[in-house]
Order: sequence, then C-alpha cells, then structure tokens
Amino acid sequence: MITESPLQAEHAVRRDIVPAGDYYMKVVKAGQTLRILDLEGNQAADTLFYNANDPSERYSAMDTIREQGNVYLTAGTKLLSNDGNTLLEITADTCGRHDTLGGACATESNTVRYSLEKKCMHACRDSWLLAVAENPQYGLSKRDITHNINFFMNVPVTKEGGLTFEDGISGAGKYVEMKAAMDVIVLLSNCPQLNNPCNAYNPTPVEMIVWDDAK
Repeated sequence: MITESPLQAEHAVRRDIVPAGDYYMKVVKAGQTLRILDLEGNQAADTLFYNANDPSERYSAMDTIREQGNVYLTAGTKLLSNDGNTLLEITADTCGRHDTLGGACATESNTVRYSLEKKCMHACRDSWLLAVAENPQYGLSKRDITHNINFFMNVPVTKEGGLTFEDGISGAGKYVEMKAAMDVIVLLSNCPQLNNPCNAYNPTPVEMIVWDDAK
C-alpha cells in the first residue's frame, strides 16, 4: 500500500549513507522513526531487528506473516518478534511491498544458485557477521543471524508455492518508514548481489534517516 510520509529530512536527528556491500548497525529508540531510502533505485536492503534490551527477542518472519495474513510487508504491517511483540510498525511506504521470504545471500547460496566460482563473492551474511564481530557491545554472534526482511526486493510467489527473483519494483527516492515500539537494534546489509536482478545487477547506496517521536 503506497503511503507517503509527512516527515522532512531536515528535521531528522541522524542520517547515514550506507554504501553497497556495507552494513548499518545502530539502535533506534522506542518512539523514533527510521526511514530506509533507496537512493538510486532497485537496491535490496537485507535487514534484521532485535530487542535492544534482550537480543534473544528478534524479528520473526513466521509470526509476522501469520498474524497479518500476508507474505508481503507494507504500510500498516507490524513487525513481530519471536515473542509475539511488536518491534516496529511500517508507517509509510512508497515502494508498495517488501519481501520476507527470500532470505539473504550467502557464499553458500551463491554457489548453489549460480556457480562454484561465485562462492567467494561478497554476500549479505558476510556483512552481518562482520557487523556483529566489530560491534560486540550489542551482545550478538553468528548464532543470532536469523529471519530477515528484504526491503525493496521483489520475490513473487509462484502458483506452485515457489519463489522467484524478479526485477525490483522500487525506484530512485522510494522509501519505507518504521516507527519503533521498543528500543531496537537495526542490522542492515546493503546487498552487494551481482547475480540476480534484486538490485538491477548494480548495487547502490541507501540512506538511513531517523527522527525523534516529536518531529
């Protein structure tokens, strides 16, 4: 569902550019709103969320899909944790829908999907592993890498129940916004994938923008 945001970037309390292939790992406080901005279009932003006060509570694709009765995420979707609590709610979305089934690229999946020579290509799981290694203050490890959301990614479900990777439906300047219901660790990999059309075979930067509740 296309829903515009009234928030203005000049009122933000934090703005960060995340280059393609890099990660973003920061806490968004309860009441704050996070915007993920697709700067050049068709970029995929593979994202994990955790309760900042108890990281064993984290985003659950299964609970989110079950409770909303839809495999796609958009404005109005509550992103639920494995404890059934709301981590964030999508409050604005100019892309239309986002994937939470396709998972994240890894060296192993690059090998299986594409070829052995693709194994050593950088992947989102590598970015997450680097993030948790470089940020021990959050108390996460590789065992905490679980279900993720692929913001801006187009993964249609076939009639047979399979998944396909198609050209992205996002464009330059499209965004998704989420309001945090609790203090949340946001761990994003700005996807470096070159082998499928999730980012038009041309990974590009995204911008992360945060507003306080009063703005």
